[in-house]
Amino acid sequence: MQLRRQPEKVKRLNRNPVFVILDNVRSALNVGAVFRSCDATLVEKLYLCGITAYPPHNKIPKTAIGATEVVPWEYVKDTASVIKKLKKEGVTIASMEITPNSVNYSDFEFPKPVAIVLGHEIHGVSEEVQKLSDITLDVPMLGRANSLNVATTTGIVLYEIIRQWGK
Repeated sequence: MQLRRQPEKVKRLNRNPVFVILDNVRSALNVGAVFRSCDATLVEKLYLCGITAYPPHNKIPKTAIGATEVVPWEYVKDTASVIKKLKKEGVTIASMEITPNSVNYSDFEFPKPVAIVLGHEIHGVSEEVQKLSDITLDVPMLGRANSLNVATTTGIVLYEIIRQWGK
């Protein structure tokens, strides 16, 4: 088993040009798990928006397991403002949502830099945010369930991005 790196060393590592935006995610436990995936893949920044819980919420550490100490993050009330800001900076915005026009995440060539947007566990990514996005991606569902947990989807997509980039 690999020893855990010290937070000071992790903070100095080169980060991948990936932004994760949580659009009204209601579960603090999901937020903690997303922090952990962002740490594992050295995401540039995590944006927590709307009703999404943010540190020091008492349930986040249970699943983040120290990731809140090393992942750059910011709370912003309005998701659309984050997307507009990132688009001005040349970041491609990809919303994760199953729609009639969504593209399988593994068929998409993720550009640098890129942001992935994940939404509310029941209602998904808001229509406003989907309209602002450059593309809508999905993780195919082959069984009975119609979607995956937001934290699971985050991990799958982040690892696909870094796989494509040869990290």
